[in-house]
Amino acid sequence: MSYTNGLDKPTDYFNTVLYTGNGNVGHAITGVGFQPDWVWLKERSSTSNHQSGDAVRGATKYIQPNTTDGELTDSNRFSSFDSDGFTQGANNGVNESGQTYVAWNWLGANGTASNTDGSITSTVSANTTSGFSIVSYDGEGSAGDTVGHGLGAIPKMMIFKRLESADSWSVYHSSVGATKRLRLNTTDATQTSSSFFNDTEPTSSFFTLGANSEVNGSAEGYIAYCFAEKKGFSKFGSYTGNGNADGTFVYTGFKPAWILYKRASDGTNNWGLIDNKRDPINPCLRAIATNLNNAESPSSPDGSGDMLSNGWKIKASAGSRNASGVTYIYMAFAENPFVTSTGIPTCAR
Repeated sequence: MSYTNGLDKPTDYFNTVLYTGNGNVGHAITGVGFQPDWVWLKERSSTSNHQSGDAVRGATKYIQPNTTDGELTDSNRFSSFDSDGFTQGANNGVNESGQTYVAWNWLGANGTASNTDGSITSTVSANTTSGFSIVSYDGEGSAGDTVGHGLGAIPKMMIFKRLESADSWSVYHSSVGATKRLRLNTTDATQTSSSFFNDTEPTSSFFTLGANSEVNGSAEGYIAYCFAEKKGFSKFGSYTGNGNADGTFVYTGFKPAWILYKRASDGTNNWGLIDNKRDPINPCLRAIATNLNNAESPSSPDGSGDMLSNGWKIKASAGSRNASGVTYIYMAFAENPFVTSTGIPTCAR
């Protein structure tokens, strides 16, 4: 087994960095290893909103994944995206002196292109190697409108945000399909409605929208973060909980670096997010909820589990990720592929 997509080193395309705020304008965060096109960060040691900035909208514009707020402009959050990270201002949500933070970083194209694959022209920063694109478009408000995503592969997960007005973050995940959607900023289970994705699965060129204002309001601006699955680098799937402390094993085909998961079929549990930088040694306990502004818990029962050489072993019966018979969706990125293109297997932590 080998990987020919140039993904032997996943940190060239996705990387997590930890840092401590200093409260100063011009605080440079380095160590990412590339110039990020999307940065999503969260204060770990205190309560504050999640912060999201991307190069397509411009560094000084931000949105907050745990809120419905529209896009705001503030150079004190992100001021630039740099060759090895990003620079920020003095806002307490990103750079309060003495507080600790985590930043998750994705590489797009380090540039944009106009895309006319759909009925709506979009502006896209797409990395076809890693299967990630940022898509900016203006809605037209009609069911059946299509938007090009630039991936050249079918997206497995897409995250949408209306920019000019307050609205929820809509999530498409291939495991539940285009007849349903989740909300990144709430605990809601899947909602069945054709008004989001028009009951139409995305293609390798474009995604299809309903007329709901969360994804396609007339003359409204939107941003979408789109992900195609790449062997040895990313995985977007589902699993069924077994309700045991010795929980389900989720096969990814690589050693995970980052996992986002959500109870999908029923219930009102938080989204959970774990990574290998905040928990470099198993078990991974420090789950962050994407729908809350809470500080990180050093021993969250919602995060307990082991990141192994070929997947994720859940180690608790919590309803947020392992209730018996319940369906969960997840999104994962690799620390290492299980077997690299040189034929060398990785090993468990």
